[in-house]
Amino acid sequence: MTVGANMADFEINTALKAYLDDPQSILTPEADPALLDCENDPDAFIPGLINSVLNPIADAIGENPESITQASQLDSLQFLLKCAPTVPSDHRSDKHSNPGTDCELFARCRQAFHLPAVSVGKLLEVVVSGLGAATEVVHHEEQEGEAETAQHKQTLETFAFLLQWCIAVVETKSADRPASAPARGKGAKGGAKGKKGDGSWDPSAQLQAALDTMTKVMKLKLAKIFVTTSERDTFIGLFTRPVYLILESEQRVKSTAIRMHAFKVLCVAIKHHGHAYGAQTSIIQNLTYFEHLAEPMAEFLNILAEQYDYPQLAEEVMKELSNKEFSANDTRGPKSVSTFVAHLSELAPRLVQRQVSYLAKLLESENYTLRCAIIEVCGNLISMLSKAEEGERSENHKGQINAFFDVLEERFLDINPYCRCRAIQVYVKLCELETKYPKRRQVATELATRSLEDKSSNVRRNAIKLLNRLMATHPFAVLHGGLLSYGEWNERLETCEAELNALKPPAGTPGLAERTQAEATVDESLLDDATQSEEKAPMTEEQKLAAFQKAQEDAATAGALSKLQLTRRYYTEALRFIETLHEANPHITQLLGSKNKSEVIEAMDFFVVADAYHLDTAKSGIRRMLRLIWTKGNSDEGKGVQSHLIECYKGLFFDAPGNFSVNDAANYVARNMISLTFGASPAELTSLEQLLSTMMKEKCVSELVIQKLWQVYGVQKEISKQQRRGAIIVLGMLALADPEIVVKEMGICLRVGLGAFGRKDLVLARYTCIALMRMTDNKPVKGTQAKPSMRLPNEHAVLIRLANLLDVQSDSRDWYGLAEQAIGAIYALSKHPDVLCSEVVRRKTKAVFASKIVASRPKEPEVDESQVDADGDVEMSDVQETQAEPEVEPEVEPEAETAPQGNSSLGLSQLLFAVGHIALKQIVHLELCEQDFKRRKAEKEKANPGSSPAKKTLDGKKTPAGKKSDGAKEEKEDELDLVAGTNEDDFTDAIAHVRERELLYGPQSLLSNFGPIAKEICSNNTSYPNAELQAQAALCMAKLMCVSGEYCEANLSLLITILERSPSAVTRSNLVVALGDMAVMFNNLIDENTEYLYGRLSDPSLPVKRTCLMTLTFLILAGQVKVKGQLGEMAKCVEDPDERVREMSRMFFGELAGKDNAVYNHFVDMFSLLSADAGLEEDRFRKVIKFLASFIEKDKHAKQLASKLAPRLQRAENERQWKDVAYVLGLLPHKNEEIAKLVDEGCKVVEAAA
Repeated sequence: MTVGANMADFEINTALKAYLDDPQSILTPEADPALLDCENDPDAFIPGLINSVLNPIADAIGENPESITQASQLDSLQFLLKCAPTVPSDHRSDKHSNPGTDCELFARCRQAFHLPAVSVGKLLEVVVSGLGAATEVVHHEEQEGEAETAQHKQTLETFAFLLQWCIAVVETKSADRPASAPARGKGAKGGAKGKKGDGSWDPSAQLQAALDTMTKVMKLKLAKIFVTTSERDTFIGLFTRPVYLILESEQRVKSTAIRMHAFKVLCVAIKHHGHAYGAQTSIIQNLTYFEHLAEPMAEFLNILAEQYDYPQLAEEVMKELSNKEFSANDTRGPKSVSTFVAHLSELAPRLVQRQVSYLAKLLESENYTLRCAIIEVCGNLISMLSKAEEGERSENHKGQINAFFDVLEERFLDINPYCRCRAIQVYVKLCELETKYPKRRQVATELATRSLEDKSSNVRRNAIKLLNRLMATHPFAVLHGGLLSYGEWNERLETCEAELNALKPPAGTPGLAERTQAEATVDESLLDDATQSEEKAPMTEEQKLAAFQKAQEDAATAGALSKLQLTRRYYTEALRFIETLHEANPHITQLLGSKNKSEVIEAMDFFVVADAYHLDTAKSGIRRMLRLIWTKGNSDEGKGVQSHLIECYKGLFFDAPGNFSVNDAANYVARNMISLTFGASPAELTSLEQLLSTMMKEKCVSELVIQKLWQVYGVQKEISKQQRRGAIIVLGMLALADPEIVVKEMGICLRVGLGAFGRKDLVLARYTCIALMRMTDNKPVKGTQAKPSMRLPNEHAVLIRLANLLDVQSDSRDWYGLAEQAIGAIYALSKHPDVLCSEVVRRKTKAVFASKIVASRPKEPEVDESQVDADGDVEMSDVQETQAEPEVEPEVEPEAETAPQGNSSLGLSQLLFAVGHIALKQIVHLELCEQDFKRRKAEKEKANPGSSPAKKTLDGKKTPAGKKSDGAKEEKEDELDLVAGTNEDDFTDAIAHVRERELLYGPQSLLSNFGPIAKEICSNNTSYPNAELQAQAALCMAKLMCVSGEYCEANLSLLITILERSPSAVTRSNLVVALGDMAVMFNNLIDENTEYLYGRLSDPSLPVKRTCLMTLTFLILAGQVKVKGQLGEMAKCVEDPDERVREMSRMFFGELAGKDNAVYNHFVDMFSLLSADAGLEEDRFRKVIKFLASFIEKDKHAKQLASKLAPRLQRAENERQWKDVAYVLGLLPHKNEEIAKLVDEGCKVVEAAA
């Protein structure tokens, strides 16, 4: 079929040049007249008009694709394409705009789309279908052998040119779709329709069809159509250029179908049409400017090499990349290249292996991402080589693997933390290989252990992960099951060595003795064999048989020896691996306290795995994990650590094996819970308590497990003390979440812990008291939030037993712990704890002093009912003095009363301890009374909103006078009405008066008798030389000082003297804590004496130093004491020999730095104190100052400190002082040239003076 005479004057090179320069500069004079009319009337350019032009062209091309060469049809299509921009909106400019020649329509089209999406799609469809039809025609004629070369060439070029333009328009339209196009005058309605259609327009299927058609075209015998290479390259470029344009869109590349079609076009162009060099340039450009193409380009080169057998391009690309230099500011390029190289090594490791010598240059690059890529390449190549079949392995197989391992090991010390991380991550992957490489694993274990001390938390986290995987995939599971208990492996090694020694011939065996020195030096090659006797006697049958048996035995022995030697080597390597893991343990334990939460979680996982493999050091780490239950975090991180800890402990202790019955599972869990208490420190028990109560709240502990725990606790036969104690400890912890656990089984507690078992085992009794305390919640709460608590009458069996526990005769130190908790339980459970404790004190006092009192003892009067308030509470200050006088004579002179010795000293020590603790508990009780009053008052006001506040009274609570009525309910209400003016403030003042004046100084107070006794004993340590008595007297006095400010002021100097001079570290620790409590209660008294508290930071006893540091940390961070120059004493602890002191001190300064620039404000004072301390070594001084200077982050602060410290250079009295100032100025980023000059001059002066 022939085409009309009106042929387009289309020349591809001219058209392409015009298109690349400015598509709208292409002239279209033969376009449809209706379109030409729109040039100056843009509003007439509507979808209906466009369709009226497009439909006939589509029909014509459908009948004969060569009709595209007609001028009218080609110009019409080009006119339509000119109405759509080919560059994204953010890259458009007016540089091509020509107001003189641009018509109104094209001027608008430069800035916005005026071609609807539907029309764009139709245009693309017309061009693609036309190209496809033309391809079929050419293919058919090729088969027939009658091709019209010139005519087909122009048709194919025209379609290819239009297709390139269409795809550019489609991609621009897709990129601009989120932005709304401006409305167009009269055509706004049509535009709105177009926009509606644009939202759902997806050209993906059409693009796939276009790419598919391109592939078909390139499978033609193009060499016959395009005779010269330049013609062919130009034609192929019309296809490859839009393909690269499509790949520039990240959205398009995500579509696997489009990506694969694009790769197919490029692969055919490279393989059959000489596009390799162009592709190489494009790939390098893509990697430089488009990050999202890094992995797709690797995938493309892999397909080209695997499916099209063309690995040359990948090799050339890698060569060029290895020689490419990146600027220091370019981050995108190196990152993209590194991703590409790493991904290619994963997809086609053999391809990369051939070019690894070129890629190795990237290890010397300053850019860390490129080094990371080569590290990953090494890992992928090791993985590939290790999986290679025996026949595929080259001669240098082992050498290559060793070379790659050497690179990985070397990169553990790379200067950049990301490279160090990548090396570790690659090793983590290699752990999963079937080939174990034991020697390399051992080296990796040692390197990972070293990396636990890396300054980067990311490196440390990955190092823990690597150790975890090395342990989980270790190669020592071939024999003995693979558990990593050091003791078992060591025992096996010893057994193996014993067997080896048994098989070795004895030292005196003939022929095996050591050769003489002369023989050893003779060269064996000089000697001939020994002369043989020419006549050999024939061997008898017996001799032959014996020789044969001996040869067999020797062979068997040699085989056994060889096997044992291999076994010994295996055991030795296993032990070395276990030892390295043991070395890592303390570092990982330390990282449990890291600020980086992901690091903490990795450390927890390590200990869980270590426990599964029975690593001996795992238990200590698992116990250390407990403290993480207190982790706080503003985000979900803190909760994440807590929940992960609970999950770890569930897996370790609470999830029974699946094959256990329900009963066996409960026994398993109960036994595990009890075992957690064995050997636990008080701090660990507190953390365990929080953990178990949290788990109880989350319903993780079944009712059956609780029953099992009660069974262990209540069993009547003799069992392990530890086990029975553990059961009640755990039950007490669980009762924090659910008090009913103890309430229901109170009888067992009476029978066991408060009965015969408790009297034999005071620790058991103590923990029983703690569990009983959990029956009620008496924690202090602010305001009127307190809930009414359920309390027991004093006649209740539990309270009677608790009171009787204090009368237990024992010289064990456990008695003090028992007494503390028994008194606490009485105050927690009793309605009238003061009455009960008054009786206890009287009984204890009689027991101690009865033998000393000559006077006859009157009968102990009953408690006067007039002293009991409406609730039955008795003030300890209300007990008549006459009740106490016969028992205690505090004014007796030492000469008149012999100092109690032996049992008397012990009894008095226990009495003073009980009195001191009761005094403290009484203060808490008074606070609870105050809260209870406020709660009742609030309830009464709520119930009777009209009642006057002036009518509110104490509601039957205590008054300082101490005389209260125990009348009927009506009398109480009358009293409420009669006593006017009692409000919350009055009640608070009354309570404060009771505490300050009545408890220790009231004429009727029982406790007032003991203040002088405690002071007397503490003041006369020669008269009362018993160390235990002195310690308890000091503790009692300190507790009484916390009750009354007056008593505190009167005895403060004595307390400080004891603190300074007492030989007992326990006493000094107790008094440090007491001073801290007093600082909170009576700040004005303690504030003047804080230097004595700071002085304990240099105490010779480590526990005292730790206690002091913790106390000061709390006081300073809570704002209870003013921070003065003594903060320098705290700073010295930063470099203390003890690790815990160092940790606590660093934590303190870390917290302090966040409080109103506190470190900056006190920096000069701390520097002065540290510099003036002659006992502080220069090296330690510098480490402390460097640590403190790290908190000076603001340039303004650094400059101000430098200006304050610089004048000291000229006032320095000796070289050390000058060096100290110069050193700190060097640490501060002051950027002051004058100060720098002063430092230089000073240095010269000092050198000259020297």
